[in-house]
Amino acid sequence: MKFLKVINHIKIVPRWIIFALDLCIASVVFVGAYLVFHNFDLSTFRTQDTAEIYFYCLAATAVAFSFFRLYLGIIRYTSAIDSIRILSAVLFMTVILFTCKLVFIIFNLKTSINTQFVILYALLLFLALITYRTSIKIFFQYTKTIKKTKKNVVVYGAGELGIAVKRTFDHDLTSNRIIVAYLDDNSAKIGKSIDGVKIYSPNELEKVIQKMDIDELILSSYSIPPNKKSTLIDICLEHNIHVLTLPPINRIMNGSLNLNQIKKVKIEDLLERSQIEIDNDNIRKQLEGKRVLVTGAAGSIGSEIAKQLSKYRPQMIVLCDQAESPLHNLQLDLQERFKDQIYHAFIADVKNIERMKVLFNTFKPQVVYHAAAYKHVPMMESHPIEGVHTNVRGTFNVANLSVEYKVQKFVFVSTDKAVNPTNIMGATKRIAEIYVQSLNNNLQNTLGEKGTKFITTRFGNVLGSNGSVIPRFREQIEKGGPVTVTHPEITRYFMTIPEACRLVVEAGCMGNGGEIFVFDMGKSVKIVDLAEKMIKLSGYVPYQDIDIKFTGLRPGEKLYEELLNDLENTLPTHHEKIMIAKVRENDYEQVQLQLHELFELLKTQHTVNIVRHMKQMVPEFRSQNSIYEQLDQGPLIEKGGLGAANHR
Repeated sequence: MKFLKVINHIKIVPRWIIFALDLCIASVVFVGAYLVFHNFDLSTFRTQDTAEIYFYCLAATAVAFSFFRLYLGIIRYTSAIDSIRILSAVLFMTVILFTCKLVFIIFNLKTSINTQFVILYALLLFLALITYRTSIKIFFQYTKTIKKTKKNVVVYGAGELGIAVKRTFDHDLTSNRIIVAYLDDNSAKIGKSIDGVKIYSPNELEKVIQKMDIDELILSSYSIPPNKKSTLIDICLEHNIHVLTLPPINRIMNGSLNLNQIKKVKIEDLLERSQIEIDNDNIRKQLEGKRVLVTGAAGSIGSEIAKQLSKYRPQMIVLCDQAESPLHNLQLDLQERFKDQIYHAFIADVKNIERMKVLFNTFKPQVVYHAAAYKHVPMMESHPIEGVHTNVRGTFNVANLSVEYKVQKFVFVSTDKAVNPTNIMGATKRIAEIYVQSLNNNLQNTLGEKGTKFITTRFGNVLGSNGSVIPRFREQIEKGGPVTVTHPEITRYFMTIPEACRLVVEAGCMGNGGEIFVFDMGKSVKIVDLAEKMIKLSGYVPYQDIDIKFTGLRPGEKLYEELLNDLENTLPTHHEKIMIAKVRENDYEQVQLQLHELFELLKTQHTVNIVRHMKQMVPEFRSQNSIYEQLDQGPLIEKGGLGAANHR
């Protein structure tokens, strides 16, 4: 065993030693070929012709080996390409010998080069070099696979990527993983083998797991349907099998695949859904050559919107945010990705009307995507004044400036928490929705089609956004737990950031003004189930290795979110994942009056009065698990209050 460990730690052999070994192999082959050619007559070795032909053969072989640089190859990593190089070298050597014989014949000189012997020597030399290199490769692989801690791996995808994974493991002697099976959907491949590894149907995964004692599954295909991927991962999690995935395809195509790039599957991969199809041509027609403003550009949603807008070649994208470093990093990242696109980073707070006027006056945007907002429910429950300042006044400022500077479209990014809000954050977003919708209706009545069109988009939680539950769980798991969940029955809708932003861009382009677009968020997910799967995907056992603790609902938090995405409360659009919410319209003059009173209350810094006024503006706002629940007792809300989202 110690000898095998020493072998595995042998460093790369110098080139001259490889060259010398190859010539030694050629010498042995020459002796064998010569014996076979002369019927094992040993007396033939004592002739001058033997010495001459040996010199010719070894000289030609040395020239061929040098010309094709066979000594550069690392023998333990021999591949099919090396076999082609060896064949080419042997053929070149044969050509050299035949050329020498032809020269001798032309000048009527005696030659000891025999055509039949040269062919025999060439065949045996090729066979010997291949055998010698393959034997060393197999030996090193054997010394690696006899480790007691080896892991049996099944690879999903028997294509080029799957083969690349196997070669990566074969070439890395520090790895203890062994590919024992492939899975592939192609029926023509099922039952066949690659490098001695059999290909099975994905439906046979459980049988393969039991038969071969599988430790890991590697997903080496980027075209696995989300439902099938989820099923495969669930099966693996049930059997405590780790699931790994590959880096982006462009990094593999550049030859950069290594063991460190093969990572564990993330929960985002498990929750992802089928790719959303959007009308790129229509979006390009509306955005190409336009000046576009994105507020909150440094945030999770704003930055992704900016990335997606870049594909449609706008004249300029103005990135507005008050966070200096994230905004700077975003501009550098976008400029590197889209080298021909013009970006301008503008540091400003949407609450500061004078600063925002400078922005609009300087760049005169034609399309605005308003994503700037405070979004954390518990934080806003503790700081309602700041929530109103940013989410309501900020939207008020940007919307009014959009009208003043004749912006064509204003797309407001809202949230599902604005539906029957139970917290300050949701209520502020609902008030902002009310204002932009009433402003749009007023403009249509006064200016018709010439006015700015205001469109609102609503969706739930996005996977991996700053401060969301998934990054929080990931941090807790890395620290060894416990993972904290507020309630065993709490559920949430989830959508990936790119998916949500694609729908925002699509809805913004299809909107005619005044609509509140609701996105199909799919099925709600139980947060405790999410936590358990994340723990399993990290290689731990829930409640044993990593505990899950329930901390109780936070201020303003619901057990479940509402999107109004059922058929009774929404109208369909041409896009199956985008619907229009049916909400009560509001009088613009009355909304303005109520907002003016709200902004005056902000000056008093009297939190309770501010929240009381918000409840008057949004009658369905009922606080939960909050100190403001006391305001819901008694007839605090006047009849005919604003913003009721009661269904028609």
